[in-house]
Amino acid sequence: MSELPKTSARLLLLNGPNLNMLGRRDPKQYGTFTLADVEELTRRTAAGFGYGLDCFQSNHEGDLVDRIQAAIGQYAGILINAGALTHYSYALRDAIELCGLPVMEIHISDIYKREPFRHLSVIHPVCCGQVVGLGLDSYRLGTEQLCQVLKGQS
Repeated sequence: MSELPKTSARLLLLNGPNLNMLGRRDPKQYGTFTLADVEELTRRTAAGFGYGLDCFQSNHEGDLVDRIQAAIGQYAGILINAGALTHYSYALRDAIELCGLPVMEIHISDIYKREPFRHLSVIHPVCCGQVVGLGLDSYRLGTEQLCQVLKGQS
């Protein structure tokens, strides 16, 4: 088995609106961990599979779209918690579809047990998988699943 090129040996973790407020935002729904905790756990998990990790959080849809587009040819795959954009951002959906990379959708809470408007994920059909409702552990499991998808591609 050949070694992955350096540019492909990295994953990109994207976190959308309000995820910078983890630790302060509704601890009953989102726990008390912080975005730094998310990034550290995801980085350790990815490293266990031989991948580096770059992290980016934005409250702005266009910034996330720009990062997805810039990922083409630079990353092996993407992990994304799009926050509220999950439910209505066709721009994110289109960027994910266009990039051609495996993208794992992650949610801290179980979007299917929340308000009805959160039950729809417009990005889900163009992602390789989805992990919901496991709190911080959603990121660990999502990273493991994405790495398994990538292993199956090599």
